[in-house]
Amino acid sequence: MKYLVLAFFTICSTIELSAQKPDPEALLREGKKLYRLEKAAWYATDHFLMNFQDKRDSVGGYLSYQGVDGLIYSIFFNRDLNKILVRYQFGKDPAPIPEMVNTEMGLPIGDEGDLIVIRQKAVDMLTSNKDSFFTFYENTSFNPIPLIEGDQRKVYVLTASKKQGSIFIGNDYLLEYNANNELKSKRKLHNSLIEIPFQTSDEQEALGTMHTHILSNHMEPTDICTLLLYKDYVNWSQHYTIHKDYISILDLKKENLVIIAKKAFDKIQNSKRLSQPGNH
Repeated sequence: MKYLVLAFFTICSTIELSAQKPDPEALLREGKKLYRLEKAAWYATDHFLMNFQDKRDSVGGYLSYQGVDGLIYSIFFNRDLNKILVRYQFGKDPAPIPEMVNTEMGLPIGDEGDLIVIRQKAVDMLTSNKDSFFTFYENTSFNPIPLIEGDQRKVYVLTASKKQGSIFIGNDYLLEYNANNELKSKRKLHNSLIEIPFQTSDEQEALGTMHTHILSNHMEPTDICTLLLYKDYVNWSQHYTIHKDYISILDLKKENLVIIAKKAFDKIQNSKRLSQPGNH
């Protein structure tokens, strides 16, 4: 198997994080949630632009969230951040055609108001970038994804590709807020950005791509989200995150994440090589 090897470095808040055994189920669950929210946002944006040209100038932003019923909702809100212009309802796994479209302007419901607030605060941070915390790259744009789960309030900031035929991984951030929607922490999930082509040079051998982590010992939820969003556009089916202690393997087709100790992974690879004809 030939891999597209890409050097990549991750920053985490503490050294101790590296020593913790990663939880693949929790990481996959968070990554797939981000993936479903982004997929719904894509579909809702396409529908909005095609059907509501008269509302475009009134839009202050949009976001997606998972309701208490497990369904995914996408909302477009006004510039004053206090009215919902259009609300979309999707299934638990969003399809291109929404299940419901509500065009009656109304007030935010449930967590929508707080989601709008923390998203807008993230946008304001990105715009001002007073402490140069965020890094800007050509052919990319930032995409803030707010989440509220119990007493946790956070915004993932992903770097989205504006370049045809390429996927970008990295340059992503996690902003956490308290119950009053005040920023309480911020950290970079990766400290650089890599570009991976949709189509590798040798399709026969393009079975997987890879990047390496230094301090983070696992694939990030943002990695999972981005990789799954583009799984239908690439000619490779697996992505590996390599750390000195653990190997994360994401199967794009099965949407499955496996994390194994690097020593065990190396042992398996060595056994495969020894079992090949001509090796003794």
